[in-house]
Amino acid sequence: MAEMLKVEDLKVKYGVIPALKGINFKVDEGEVIALIGANGAGKTTALHTITGLVEKSGGRVLFEGKDITHTPPHKIVSMGIAHVPEGRRVFPELTVYQNLMLGAYTRKDGAEKAETLSGIYRRFPRLKEREKQLAGTLSGGEQQMLAMGRALMSKPRLILMDEPSMGLSPIFVNEIFDIIRQVSEQGVTVLLVEQNAKKALTIADRAYVLETGSITNSGKASDLLEDDSIRKAYLGE
Repeated sequence: MAEMLKVEDLKVKYGVIPALKGINFKVDEGEVIALIGANGAGKTTALHTITGLVEKSGGRVLFEGKDITHTPPHKIVSMGIAHVPEGRRVFPELTVYQNLMLGAYTRKDGAEKAETLSGIYRRFPRLKEREKQLAGTLSGGEQQMLAMGRALMSKPRLILMDEPSMGLSPIFVNEIFDIIRQVSEQGVTVLLVEQNAKKALTIADRAYVLETGSITNSGKASDLLEDDSIRKAYLGE
């Protein structure tokens, strides 16, 4: 498998406090990679740094072999990376349709955008039903679907998902993870940050464990699911 994303010795500081202490990891084309860890471990910071939302204090980020360390966020989107942020961050005063079309702002071909939108509606029939509804009136699970659909409107090759199950009912959590699996099966590479470590490791190919800004463990997700220290620290067992 071709290497899609490579993070080399990535460092981030908030003032004098180190948030990432020189982390290294990679994502190969077609993989689902999970980043797991406790609150404050640096998982969200890692995603924000990859997509240019947080300034790096050291290290490099490579996407498909190109150095994107200093590339602005809007150009990163047009290169094929989409980000589903923590807390959904939909535009509450805009309709479902308007939110989705904002996800395609880097694309010029109207016919292609319409085709992608049809595919999103097939994957998320609830969004089609609520096309003219204001995003702020949707349930938490529906807003998560909208955030995922908006990211997919950019036709990404790599999608970063930050805590997609946060605050959702168990039924919606299962539905969201089914969708992540489907997205992967349809050829989109996934980097997943998720506090529900058991769910994340169940659908991931490989995983990295982040603790206070450092990667302390990594390996096949199936192996980490059986690791006693992981089970004790993150799986509540």
